[in-house]
Amino acid sequence: TMKHMKKVFVAIALVIGMTSVMQAQESKIAHINTQELVEAMPSYVTANAELEKAQKSYQAQLTEMKTELQKTSERYGREVATQTDETNIARQKEVQETLQQINAYEQNAYTKLRQQEQELLKPILEKARVTIQKVARAKGYQYVLDSTPGAAGVIMADGYDLMPDVKADLGI
Repeated sequence: TMKHMKKVFVAIALVIGMTSVMQAQESKIAHINTQELVEAMPSYVTANAELEKAQKSYQAQLTEMKTELQKTSERYGREVATQTDETNIARQKEVQETLQQINAYEQNAYTKLRQQEQELLKPILEKARVTIQKVARAKGYQYVLDSTPGAAGVIMADGYDLMPDVKADLGI
């Protein structure tokens, strides 16, 4: 019957319509593991090697300082009985001050390493972001999701923003 044929065409049109909508949605969204990308970039490998070198240098200096303090402290401990109270008190104060200096050095080294890391990684992360956006736009993707485990989410959102419509619907 004609009515039955019309239903079939409507059903076919709906299926075709839904399929094209699904295909359109699929083509607008892509994903990338940014951590994996960044770690594969030669500039990251170089930066990481530089950071490791700096960290080892700080660690070696710290170990040397702690070893020296340990030796001095042990020597002072052995000599307690042969020294005056005044000398022993002065030595104890000296050991405590040296320990504070070592702790300050360690804290400063940690801060410097973090700053160096940020300075080295900032241009690398920016290059990755810009390149992801360029490639995604060239391929027609409007959204790129970060698939790095525990990542923040959207890297790029050129797609339609529902915010104005939702605010309007809410009357805000």
